[in-house]
Amino acid sequence: MNVDRMRMIDHRVGVPLCFLATFLVRLVGRAAPAGTPPRKVLFIELSEMGSTILADPAMKKAKALWNAELFFVIFADNRGSLDFLKTIPDGNIFTLRVDSLWTLGLDTLKFLLWTRRHKIDTAIDLELFSRFTALLTGLSGARLRAGYHRFHNEGLYRGEMLTHRVAYNPHIHIAKNFIALINALAAPKAEVPYSKSFIGDDEIRIEPVKIPPATKKAMADKIAGLMPGFRPDTQRIVLFNPNASEMLPQRRWPAGHFTALAKLMLKRWPDIVILVTGAPAERAEAQALCQAVNDPRMVNFAGESRLDQLPALYGLAALMITNDSGPGHFASVTAMPVLSLFGPETPELYGPLGPGRALTAGLACSPCVSAANHRKTACKEPVCMSAIQPERVAEAAAEFLDTL
Repeated sequence: MNVDRMRMIDHRVGVPLCFLATFLVRLVGRAAPAGTPPRKVLFIELSEMGSTILADPAMKKAKALWNAELFFVIFADNRGSLDFLKTIPDGNIFTLRVDSLWTLGLDTLKFLLWTRRHKIDTAIDLELFSRFTALLTGLSGARLRAGYHRFHNEGLYRGEMLTHRVAYNPHIHIAKNFIALINALAAPKAEVPYSKSFIGDDEIRIEPVKIPPATKKAMADKIAGLMPGFRPDTQRIVLFNPNASEMLPQRRWPAGHFTALAKLMLKRWPDIVILVTGAPAERAEAQALCQAVNDPRMVNFAGESRLDQLPALYGLAALMITNDSGPGHFASVTAMPVLSLFGPETPELYGPLGPGRALTAGLACSPCVSAANHRKTACKEPVCMSAIQPERVAEAAAEFLDTL
């Protein structure tokens, strides 16, 4: 299903279903007694691959606080994002297919049986005011249910199915908002709203992954196979990620800007090579970009590595330049710096947690998406992205490339 249809169904069908489900949950979904520690904790985050990385500190905190067994439900197309940090065991992940309403409905019924078979006692809804995930949370059978509640905000209705109603804060990073859900469940007494706690920057650090030398060498050999003459001992790799999901295509920096940037960088740094990354479906777009630059030091790498192989690629690279999308967050499991280009969203909430920096044009209309509009914008001409000039990005890149 396309994104707009999913949003429409979530609103028109989700609102009345949440209203009805509220009564059902109140009738049979008794909350656990105060002080009951979570033992089997289900995290619900369906639609954004990068958010699974940003939620990792919260998942690690749940494990550390309660020695809980962790579970996760996610859309099938995004399943690979959980493989980066291996925080959730493979057998504890449930996937929902979204190719049709029929398969989504069938998988939802299977999910409700799955939560009961695993005796899930705690459900944590990481989504921002999605009615579908509210239903999954309320009907999961969990007696502890934490998520974001609208309180006095207009709209955003999704029933009254939470035992721990947390105030979503649009002024702190989303990773801290995720930690607030854990703190709510750990609070010694009831609060309105949850969570009255301080969350420091040290709580949202991503633990780096260990990359075996043999894995790095295999990746270097793959690059050499596509780029004859590549010398990993004397040449530095710069990654371009020109893609962004269909959830918000306005996040894409213009292809012409990527072309101009590549030419600037290849001229300025004779020792760099540029790999254009992406999924297999994005290979044609990556090829068009390489053809526009027409330089042997720039190659199409889209579809050449699986998600679980990306840490090896990032471990070899000197820098990534990316739209606001999943790869920038995936890179935070390594020491590779990332230059992220933001427009419709804000890095204050969604910036990658790894090294690097974010660039924005600072327009009066930006950011234009938020939890209040379900991250949907009326903008058809994202000037906030095109206003970030290639020369500015090249100078930002120099902060990292000229110090190596």
